[in-house]
Amino acid sequence: MPRYALKIEYQGAPFAGWQRQKDQPSVQGAVEDALTRLEPGPHTIAAAGRTDAGVHALGQVAHCDLTKDWDPFRLSEALNYHLKPAPVAIVAVAQVDDDWHARFSAIERQYLFRILQRRAPATHDKGQVWRIGHRLDAEAMQTAANVLLGRHDFTTFRSSICQAASPVKTLDELRIERVDGFSGPEIHFHVRARSFLHNQVRSFVGTLERVGAGAWTPEDVRDALEARDRAACGPVCPPEGLYLARVGYPETVFG
Repeated sequence: MPRYALKIEYQGAPFAGWQRQKDQPSVQGAVEDALTRLEPGPHTIAAAGRTDAGVHALGQVAHCDLTKDWDPFRLSEALNYHLKPAPVAIVAVAQVDDDWHARFSAIERQYLFRILQRRAPATHDKGQVWRIGHRLDAEAMQTAANVLLGRHDFTTFRSSICQAASPVKTLDELRIERVDGFSGPEIHFHVRARSFLHNQVRSFVGTLERVGAGAWTPEDVRDALEARDRAACGPVCPPEGLYLARVGYPETVFG
């Protein structure tokens, strides 16, 4: 059976998350249902990461096994036709080796988090950003973010329902950038690691926002990290500003 890698973009607002759930819409369910329109199912696809309810993706990657030898372009076109009107798009398809796995072959994940800084409510970007009405000190947040880089026990920034075997992870990048967005000034968080704990990125952003607002200091973030205690974490930010931006593999998958 040929195996295909799918690069998937979606808006997370209408979904209960990536993973198929009984009686609730999911991105996985939408893609698997579209596959069933092309070949008899059931189909079960595996993804590089399971995004939570309300979280978006620019570059989620999944793989599926089909009986027919599909041309990758025709497969993407057919899937996009059957995905309508869901806010899900297959932006690229590639045929891969039978032992290639969207999750286990991945060597890094990159996330983007967007904060919109303005007093007025978000309109065009509603559901796509975390709107904050007060000014944030990006430089102070970057100083605090640097404390989190490297290999640490991230128990403080780990959800209580996280199923990872260990809280120890290596954070390769946590870069904070000011951006002039069309709707107003934004702050972007670029976060990169091989893998993440459940709610780790949202815990980082919510904690660093407190630094930017002047309620915490960078030293407070260091103390929270070293506490290895979930109670020491700052507020967990909402999901709507979070995007799974890219999944990296040892080889080029989509050309």
